[in-house]
Amino acid sequence: MIVVTGGYGFIGSNLVHALNQRGRDDIWVVDDLTDGRKFVNLVGATVADYHHWSDFPQRFAQTAARGVSIDAVYHLGACSDTLEWDGRRMMAANFEFSRDLLDTCEHHQIPLIYASSAAVYGLSEVCVEAPAYERPLNVYGYSKLAFDQHVRYRLPNLRTRVVGLRYFNVYGPREQHKGRMASVMYHFDQQLRGGASLALFGASHGVAAGEQSRDFVFVDDVVAQTLWFGSETSVSGIFNCGTGSAATFNDVAQAVVAHHGHGTIQYIPFPVELLGAYQHRTCADLRAARHAGFNLPLRNVTQGVRVYLDRLRP
Repeated sequence: MIVVTGGYGFIGSNLVHALNQRGRDDIWVVDDLTDGRKFVNLVGATVADYHHWSDFPQRFAQTAARGVSIDAVYHLGACSDTLEWDGRRMMAANFEFSRDLLDTCEHHQIPLIYASSAAVYGLSEVCVEAPAYERPLNVYGYSKLAFDQHVRYRLPNLRTRVVGLRYFNVYGPREQHKGRMASVMYHFDQQLRGGASLALFGASHGVAAGEQSRDFVFVDDVVAQTLWFGSETSVSGIFNCGTGSAATFNDVAQAVVAHHGHGTIQYIPFPVELLGAYQHRTCADLRAARHAGFNLPLRNVTQGVRVYLDRLRP
């Protein structure tokens, strides 16, 4: 059996579909379906069981204690709203839940592959998996960093494999339920479908209009990297998960316009309230992942947007 937390979410649902394609349908999905609209993400997929996230840790411990064979836990569920400031809620969901899973995985020697986040880097210009560059700007980023620190503290004495993956700006199918937290690719596509022009931030932080940049990574490549780390029996640690290159918002907008065959771009004044809390560039340093042996090909923005928007077409 394979456990996927956050299995109805964006990355989690894509992982479930990928596991099905690899011949695995013995999948135990854990999530919160209070927003029942997320069910569409697993239409066409096959799973063996489902549990609400708050009931899962106890049930998981009981199941493992009975000797049920569990090959791996892919822990992708989280409270991912970067505008949420309820620290108690955030730490309960992202730290305490993760710590309980790690305890059970360690006791029964079950590999744990979990989602960290590039949000741990905050305004750092360098995104390397080291404390010197970890300066989160919000309680979401801090909750992810807190669990990374917990893993680092315990890693030398753990018997089971633990891999944390710091996902950068992921985009692709099955993100529609995320609303304002969906990728810029998704929102640009929706804007052009509605006949609107694309609005990008004007010049800021010493860069020209629309030239702020992110490491945008297509969800299929994220899933491939996640499954690769899940199958490498000698690898543990914390690794960046991106493309290793940064694309500008202009690049993204132009790719979306090219796909639609029409559309204009306009620039709006950069919000004053974001000036001190906005990173003008992110880029995953992939040296640690490459050193661990990860060498699968990764799509650039032009390639990824083309595949993504083709799948969004009715």
